[in-house]
Amino acid sequence: MTTPAAHTTALPRDEGPAARRRIKELSDLAVLIGGQGGDGTLTVADLLGRYFRKRGLHVYTSRNVLSRIRGGHADSSIRACREPIAAIKSRNDLLVAFDAESLEIGKPELEPDGLILYDSSVFHSDLPNAIGFPFATLAGGKLGAPIYKNTTAYGVISQMMGFDPVLTRSVIEERFQRRGGELLEKNLKALELGREAATQNPDAMGRWTVAEGSATRHILTTGNQATALGFVVGGGRFFAGYPITPATEIMEYLQRYLPAFHGVVRQAEDELAAVNMVIGASYAGARSMTSTSGPGLALMTEGIGHAGAAEVPLVVADCQRVGPSTGEPTRHEQSDLLHLAHIGHGEFPRFILAPGTVEDCFYLTVDALNLAEKWRLPVLLLLDQALCQNSVTSDPFDLGRVHVDRGRRLSPEDVQKLESYRYYQFTPDGISPYAPPGTPGVTSQVTGNEHDEFGHVSVNTANRVRMMAKRMGKLEHARDELPLPHLYGEPGAKVGLIAYGSTTGAVREAQELLALRGIPTRFFQSRTIFPVQTHTLEPFLKEVDVAFVVECNYTGQYGQLIREALPQHHAKLRPILKYDGLPFRGPDLAHRVEEVLHGPVR
Repeated sequence: MTTPAAHTTALPRDEGPAARRRIKELSDLAVLIGGQGGDGTLTVADLLGRYFRKRGLHVYTSRNVLSRIRGGHADSSIRACREPIAAIKSRNDLLVAFDAESLEIGKPELEPDGLILYDSSVFHSDLPNAIGFPFATLAGGKLGAPIYKNTTAYGVISQMMGFDPVLTRSVIEERFQRRGGELLEKNLKALELGREAATQNPDAMGRWTVAEGSATRHILTTGNQATALGFVVGGGRFFAGYPITPATEIMEYLQRYLPAFHGVVRQAEDELAAVNMVIGASYAGARSMTSTSGPGLALMTEGIGHAGAAEVPLVVADCQRVGPSTGEPTRHEQSDLLHLAHIGHGEFPRFILAPGTVEDCFYLTVDALNLAEKWRLPVLLLLDQALCQNSVTSDPFDLGRVHVDRGRRLSPEDVQKLESYRYYQFTPDGISPYAPPGTPGVTSQVTGNEHDEFGHVSVNTANRVRMMAKRMGKLEHARDELPLPHLYGEPGAKVGLIAYGSTTGAVREAQELLALRGIPTRFFQSRTIFPVQTHTLEPFLKEVDVAFVVECNYTGQYGQLIREALPQHHAKLRPILKYDGLPFRGPDLAHRVEEVLHGPVR
């Protein structure tokens, strides 16, 4: 995740005004595209991302949109780098503004030598680093539809940064090929309009060149897509859900691909129906999952508790957003943790896994399916908006690492050897052998009421104590099977960082910045959030003098869980919190660590 330095190259003097400008080679560049909802800012970022990926660069894109179809400010950021990245930059090299509001919003985050491209058919700017192009007029006049202004802007950028014209065109072809001939043709024309306009403006030409990278085998994906793919590859065959931002893409991806694997996807009438459909399919023997966000999770709470009491496997992906209530549906936060850790009335076991990268999303979804089915309890995948929806390059997922564990599943032959089948049979580790309905010789009663081994409702006090111990004991018995943390940084460093989810990328970048300033750090990326993995976290805390718990919420929720589990290390914990709806950035996080360690940094 090292950030390379930029290089400059002089062009021959006889190539015009642009040639006399020293051209900067960008090996870690950032572009911010802003406009109104519906202007196509996400499309520009997507096109750039596809191009940079073809050049072998690592890519990270993020979105900042409102919860509406059209109107209101929207922007998208893209970063491309020779080294692996998983966070946006604090400052941008280029700002593309389709309206005046986007110019004002983007200016403070522009590099000192950064450039502004703006739509001069909408507004005018006198800033010395601003270059106007009539994007909407060009597209509207030549193509009869100003909506193609985003592809026109991509054409201008391609000339400004010296893109390979063949690769530039192939990006458009790949992006719009499936949408039909007319749409593809008009986007190709819009591309050429932008390229031609740029060549006629010396101020736009010869600004930068884009470095090539070695990430040629990498894929560009989102956490939602990786989670959906992990579900398919991990043997998932039934999914039910209800559309909700930022989780909807999981269902959309599965609707497209799961049927080819003889799987079923159902869009339920609401989240209550979705979770109960999944419980029913899971009881019947299918590997099942649902996904949702805060408001939907609240509706699923009773169903999750039912699965916990009835010991039916259940996987729920919670794609966190700003709450409470409707909150900010399109913004980022990590404030559902305590809800999940204490979800439902009464007491029942649950595991909370927290992917930190798209690779984690893929592999931990498989782990969630395995854990849920083996231990027969709810497993909650704790995602967040940035992880769910931001695109990032990643190594191709290794299908050879995927292992499917169906737990203690009884075959018809196994059943024939039993004196009786007991769905809730007492065992030393709490796992009751399971035979799906329809297995010859098997009858069972499954209920959310307290019950005996056969599922018969019981209020016997001795049975109640034993059943509670059976269920809750799984939290301890499963300890060594839960995903371990990832550890980064200097093993002997006395400054520790603890985080989970998409904050991982910003923390790793902050580590590099702090190391350059003489502050070595260690990073504990939690992947099992609940139960708190004291056997791995306590040694980490023992070896550091201070541990910053970095999370996007107001009350420091993960820090609270750590203090409850390891009160002896209370004095070492320092919260670093963010709750403005945007994720952490590496430089800002490094600055806040320095302020705590050494006082205000000037």
